[in-house]
Amino acid sequence: MKVLNAIKKFFLGVLTLVFFAYAIVMTFLLLNFNNYGVTEVGDTSIVIIKDKIANENYKKGDIILVEDKPMKSIQVGDELFAYRIDSKGNANIEIGTVGQVHLDSEAITFENGDSYSYEFLIGEGTKTIAGFGTFLGLVESKWGFLFTVLVPSFIFFVYNLYALIVEIKYGDEE
Repeated sequence: MKVLNAIKKFFLGVLTLVFFAYAIVMTFLLLNFNNYGVTEVGDTSIVIIKDKIANENYKKGDIILVEDKPMKSIQVGDELFAYRIDSKGNANIEIGTVGQVHLDSEAITFENGDSYSYEFLIGEGTKTIAGFGTFLGLVESKWGFLFTVLVPSFIFFVYNLYALIVEIKYGDEE
């Protein structure tokens, strides 16, 4: 019986460790949201590809690590990500190929004619992680974070509080 209890405690310990590591990583990603709702760590932004911006290079559900690119190093033909603010104030992400670089006004123009100030440029995609964007988008949403991190943490807390009360009231079983 002691062996089964040891195995149970080991697996619960591993499960708890994995869960709290997951919770810490997700909290870190959410705390590093920029003003446009994109996780930004240092010079790298984590962009989730959605239907609107999917193209032949990036499929829906991909995660793209986008590195900030200094204005001086932007060249015609570079594929860059940029924020477009709609009439309601919501930020959308656009992908385009640079057609012109305006160093004097710190702006670029994509080949399709859209112009962006440097402050709205995200950068250039450096790495693609296929298929995890849908999951990350769900977890980074308000409801996703609530049900995958906060509710399980609360249940874990209540269970441990209950176990503590039972142990204090009735003593150790062994």
